[in-house]
Amino acid sequence: MSHPIHIADSPLSFEQDAADTVLRAALRAGIGFPYECNAGGCGSCKFDIVAGAVTALWPDAPGLTERDRRKGRQLACQCVAAGELTLKVRTAKEYEPRIAPRRRPARLVGSTDVTHDIREFRFATDTPADFTPGQYASLVLAGVAAPRGYSMSNLPNAQGHWDFQIRRVPGGQATSALFDTLALGDEIELDGPYGLAGLREDSARDIVCIAGGSGLAPMVSIARGAAAAGMLATRRLHFFYGARTPRDVCGEAFLRELQGFGSVLQFHPVVSDRASADAAGWQGDRGFVHEALPRVLGDSLARHEFYFAGPPPMTQSIQELLMGKHLVPYQQIHFDRFF
Repeated sequence: MSHPIHIADSPLSFEQDAADTVLRAALRAGIGFPYECNAGGCGSCKFDIVAGAVTALWPDAPGLTERDRRKGRQLACQCVAAGELTLKVRTAKEYEPRIAPRRRPARLVGSTDVTHDIREFRFATDTPADFTPGQYASLVLAGVAAPRGYSMSNLPNAQGHWDFQIRRVPGGQATSALFDTLALGDEIELDGPYGLAGLREDSARDIVCIAGGSGLAPMVSIARGAAAAGMLATRRLHFFYGARTPRDVCGEAFLRELQGFGSVLQFHPVVSDRASADAAGWQGDRGFVHEALPRVLGDSLARHEFYFAGPPPMTQSIQELLMGKHLVPYQQIHFDRFF
């Protein structure tokens, strides 16, 4: 059963079937519905109900404030229409998907440990892997209550290969299913692509990728995409990786596969735990990864195109540094918030 959804004060309408949220149905229809995390945390997809009703999937989602709840606002990523629905939201062209997301079965065909707690999972689908470097997909895993979003680390391809570099979360339901239960040949549902922080091939500026934790995956995809598009013939690329301890540092091996490593493509690892750095004899940079940006790039920060992914405190600190202290235009900053 599907329900018609109308956007007030516009000619836009779409259908939401039983397997979708309001947000995902809108994006599948090519509508520029605002969103970021797709998981209830950021609040970007708030809307007001004009007529009709919805069923909330996560009533206590942190993306809604108490004031939002008093006003009856909903998160499009965390509700489904209970019937015909009219809602009020400000759509925008920037949110229109370049590639409409779709659901498809995916089979686990391989996995490799990247670090002690990050593993690359490789899935195969019968349809092409169509996405923009830097985007993510939602994985529907058996026994896990809700889909989980993970970024692809490889490049789009006609063969249907989808690679994800995922960090184990202690006690995490989804990563426990991936690391401990899923076996070669097992099938899951893959839904995507999603995300707004994809590679901009039309920018002539030098590129900066900043990763922390499993934010490694989309930044590796961005770097691979820039190299494959020939962008590194005319641009430099700086790749920063923020790790807690020296054994958490990763990413360099993937970058060494790309033409221009060491000349136009440089890797800058940063370790934040000084005690572990001392114990391991770490000779590299120390501190938080955002602190390394002005040390390496100096006064040229505003002349770069920035992509970053990682824990919320890291992404918040990078935003404040770039926009607040160095006046980097917002149009040159690309990231998706995850919680």
